[in-house]
Amino acid sequence: MTSDEILYGLALTVALAVGCQILARQLRAPALVVLLPVGFCAGALTDSVHPDQLLGSLFEPLVSLSVAIILFESGLGLDLRKLKGGTRTVVIRLLAFGVPITWVLAGVSAAVFLDMSEAASIMIGAILVVSGPTVVGPLLAHVRPNDTVRHPLIWEGTLIDPIGGIIGALIFHGIVAGGITDDDFHVARFLGSVAIGLAAGAVGAAVLWFLLRTLDLPEVLGTNGMIATVVAVAALSDAVRDDTGLIAAVFMGLVVSNVKGFDVAAQRPFFETVVQLIIGVLFISISASVTPSSVADVLLPTLGLVAVLVFVARPLVAWVSTWRTGLARGERAFIGWMAPRGIVAASTASAFGATLVSEDIPGAEDILPATFLTIVMTVTLYGLTAGPVARALGVLRPSHARPLVVGGDPWAIDMGRALKDAGMDVLMWAGMDDQRDAIRRAGLSVAPGELLAAATGRRAQLEGISQVLLLTAEDDFNALASAVLPGSLAGPVYRVAAPHHSHGVVAPYTGGEVLFDEALTRSALSRLYDEGARIRIVSGERPLPDGESALFVIREDRRLAPVTTHGRPQAEPGDSLVILDNPVARTTTSSTDYGRATG
Repeated sequence: MTSDEILYGLALTVALAVGCQILARQLRAPALVVLLPVGFCAGALTDSVHPDQLLGSLFEPLVSLSVAIILFESGLGLDLRKLKGGTRTVVIRLLAFGVPITWVLAGVSAAVFLDMSEAASIMIGAILVVSGPTVVGPLLAHVRPNDTVRHPLIWEGTLIDPIGGIIGALIFHGIVAGGITDDDFHVARFLGSVAIGLAAGAVGAAVLWFLLRTLDLPEVLGTNGMIATVVAVAALSDAVRDDTGLIAAVFMGLVVSNVKGFDVAAQRPFFETVVQLIIGVLFISISASVTPSSVADVLLPTLGLVAVLVFVARPLVAWVSTWRTGLARGERAFIGWMAPRGIVAASTASAFGATLVSEDIPGAEDILPATFLTIVMTVTLYGLTAGPVARALGVLRPSHARPLVVGGDPWAIDMGRALKDAGMDVLMWAGMDDQRDAIRRAGLSVAPGELLAAATGRRAQLEGISQVLLLTAEDDFNALASAVLPGSLAGPVYRVAAPHHSHGVVAPYTGGEVLFDEALTRSALSRLYDEGARIRIVSGERPLPDGESALFVIREDRRLAPVTTHGRPQAEPGDSLVILDNPVARTTTSSTDYGRATG
């Protein structure tokens, strides 16, 4: 290809990668649903995005380095300290039983349906144990199941990516080192590959400690340092022994995620941007490398493989993993109907498959097209059926609002009580112990202490939260949180207004959705409450006399519509109002009066 053709091909690949992700977001679908068919069609219709034509011998090492970055990022999400509560047993079983069960059944199915050799079938079985949060997360966000099934599935998807990557790398090295099914398998070479990867990962973690802790690099430069370290360590490790860089990358991510002292909160948003671009480009390139003829040859056999994974392996894994855990039958069944394959499966199939073909492993040429079809079939199947299945099994989250109220002042606690008594599943958060104790005494649920830090710094999602109400006494905190949190949930974020003529560092100068009438600033609400004002629920159809200010409109179906400085939502028949009743105009009504939550 000429330089102009290469330039055009690179530009088209990047444009397709980003365009597909934008389209997927508009469709509220996983990016894979769009990336895979678009990449496949682009590869079939033109040579411009075909990686072998575009990059030649550079494609395989670039895939290896890209997978290393993705696996490192997956390792960053593997904070085992956050895995606690009733979810732990289910998640541990999903990993401990799910990985070997899926591995065995996928490998046997590949040998039977695809007529693969023992080594190739073991390899594809190891590849197909993964699912991944990049696929599971968007599906669950669209379906909105209850937390009892949502939490285990999110944790499983997050944890199984690096575990699957490690298993895939170990099996690959076992095959290359001498064939894991042969009598002359070189154990020393196999263990040496593992040792090299772990040693390189330890060195890389030390370098990251120096860059992020000792030098304290800022956001953008720190992100560049992380990427450069992962790429350099993975490349140097591969130079010593092929593909040990994947083990090094996973180990580095695990160290950064679990060793006390590492803090990559500032770098994560920038790093995730790079990873998302890599994922898009990688999927377009990998899909384009799958030829229509190779897909046609394995289409029907792969249908048999997918049928075993969907109707045998996953239900068996779910049944074993949820046995006597207290989950309802419908919840157990839904966990058994959610195991799409994603980015790590495609990436490892592309990275390992080509090398195994060059090693003359029988059946290795079918690893990539079979994996590609498995991803397409599982994502499509679960994407189309997850919603109806969840509805039929009764595991959908109720449609009414679940607000997160952030603040611990008495008036904010009473606000939470009013919303709860109006039928909402209210969750509250406060930073001070005495405020958290007051929230509990008011009968409200208290979010974990690290909730907001996790949401802003570790790509965590505020799962199931419909909106956030920032009502703390710290105006700058409210303003900063209103700017940062929108990326952590699908719903809106609102903040109480700072006092007029405030001298805060941030609050007077930020935008965002500001709650209530312009006169009801945070200081005004606190003062009125101290003077005897109370929060009430009244009918939405009656007019408000002087002294009563509308705060929220509660729809008949329990959705919450806040009053903001932009205006008050129109109340409809059947709606209720949450108001602030000023004692100057207090009248006797039949509405509910919320006293001080603290006593």
